[in-house]
Amino acid sequence: MRSYLDFEKPVAELDARIEELRAVETDGESVAVAEEISRLEAKATQALEDLYANLTPWQKAQVARHPQRPHCIDYVNALVTDFYPLAGDRKFGEDAAILGGFGRFRGESVCIIGNEKGSSTESRLKHNFGMARPEGYRKAVRLMEMADRFDIPVISLIDTAGAYPGIDAEERGQAEAIARSTETCLRLGVPNVAVVVGEGGSGGAIAIATASRVLMLEHAIYSVISPEGAASILWRDTSKAQEAATNMKITALDLERFGIIDLIVTEPVGGAHRDPDAVIAATGNAIAAALGELRSLSRETLRRQRREKFLAIGRTLS
Repeated sequence: MRSYLDFEKPVAELDARIEELRAVETDGESVAVAEEISRLEAKATQALEDLYANLTPWQKAQVARHPQRPHCIDYVNALVTDFYPLAGDRKFGEDAAILGGFGRFRGESVCIIGNEKGSSTESRLKHNFGMARPEGYRKAVRLMEMADRFDIPVISLIDTAGAYPGIDAEERGQAEAIARSTETCLRLGVPNVAVVVGEGGSGGAIAIATASRVLMLEHAIYSVISPEGAASILWRDTSKAQEAATNMKITALDLERFGIIDLIVTEPVGGAHRDPDAVIAATGNAIAAALGELRSLSRETLRRQRREKFLAIGRTLS
C-alpha cells in the first residue's frame, strides 16, 4: 500500500478513483472505462508534477522522512556486491543504527558506512530509528581506519534525525565519539564520498559526512537541528516547525548554493519512494563519478582539499 503525505491528498483521491475503476473493470467492459482510467492517470501525473515542482522546505522534510523511502540497506543491496558487514567498536558493543562493512562497488573494493532507520516496527526498534550511540560512531572510526590502512575508498550514506540523545549515550561520551569520527573523516588519505539520502541531522550526520564529495538527493534535508527542535528552542512551540524549516535553509538547492554540498541527485517525480530503483541507480552513477574524480589524487592532496573545503564553508557564497 502506498502511503501518502498530507499535501498529496489531491493525488491520493485521484489514485483511489483509478483503483476503484480498475476493480470493476472487466475484459468485456466498454472502452469508456479504459478511457476514463487513462484520463485520471494523466490528471494524477500532472497533479503530482505540479506539487513536486513547488515543494516548501517543510514539505521536503516530510518527503525526506517518508517511511517508504529507500534506506541504507536498500542502497547496499542494490549497489554493492560481496558485502560483508562488520560489527562492534571493540570498546563497548554493537550499534545497529550504523551499518558498516566492506564490499565491491562496480568492481572496486569499498568501505560502506551508513545510518539505517529500518522499514518495519521491529527493524526500526532494532536500528533505533537510525540514531546512533557512541559505539556506532566508534565502529565507523574503526572501519574508516581499516579502509585507510588498506587504501580502500569510503562511501557514507546519511539518513538520521541526529545522534541518539539518551542518558546512556551521554554517559559513554557521545560528543567525543562524534568529534573523533569527524576527525577521522578529515584525515583519511583515501577518497570518501557521502550521500545524504534522507535526513541529515546535526552532528549525528556530519560525523560520517565530512567527505571529499558530499552529494544530496533532491528532496533530502540537511541541517544542524530538526525543524521541530529549532522551533522548540526559538519559540518554545513545535507547531512553528514549518517556519523554522523555511528559515533554516535545509534543502538541497540552498545547501548547494552555500557550498555545503557538491551535487544534487535528481529524484523521480513524487520522490524517491515512488521509484526506488531509479533513484538508487542515479545515486550509484553519482557516487561512481565522484570516486572517478578523486581516484588519481595523492593522499596528501585528498586531505588538503577536504580540509580546505570544510574550512571554506560560511566564508563565501558560490
